[in-house]
Amino acid sequence: MKIGIDRGMDMDMDTARLTALVCATLTTGLMAGLFFAFDVSVMPALKRSDDRTLISVMQRVNTSIINGWFMLAFLGALLFTTLALALHLPAGEHAVLPPLTGALVAYVLALAVTGRVNIPLNNALEAAGDAERIAEPSAVRQAFETKWVPANRWRTALCTAALTCQAWALLAAST
Repeated sequence: MKIGIDRGMDMDMDTARLTALVCATLTTGLMAGLFFAFDVSVMPALKRSDDRTLISVMQRVNTSIINGWFMLAFLGALLFTTLALALHLPAGEHAVLPPLTGALVAYVLALAVTGRVNIPLNNALEAAGDAERIAEPSAVRQAFETKWVPANRWRTALCTAALTCQAWALLAAST
């Protein structure tokens, strides 16, 4: 009877490990896709617009993006990757541990870029006030755009690296 219980517990842990890894991959993929969309469509479109339009649109984006769906993906990628790694550690699944560790490191670095560069720039843009009332919109735009765009490219690259590592972990877990 104990053998059946042990086998059932092993299957439950296998399911938990796989579920955490799939959720980590899904949420990280959503974040990589979001950052990529800004790199290839939103910011290039705004680059072609006037200063006040860029400021106004980015102020609205920065306000509207803070919602439950965004937070689920943004924080979920960190939490699910950490959970997947924690669940795989005692199992000793050596093929899964390096890519999961790499995924966690890459995503934490993306969060660091977000916290040190993008969020302070978003806050400064908001503090500039109504785009129509800014005396020197070109200076505000320059201060924002020249740092925010490269930082977002780093976030895209880091999230893509994390996603690649998670895909590698999923393949390793399935073999």
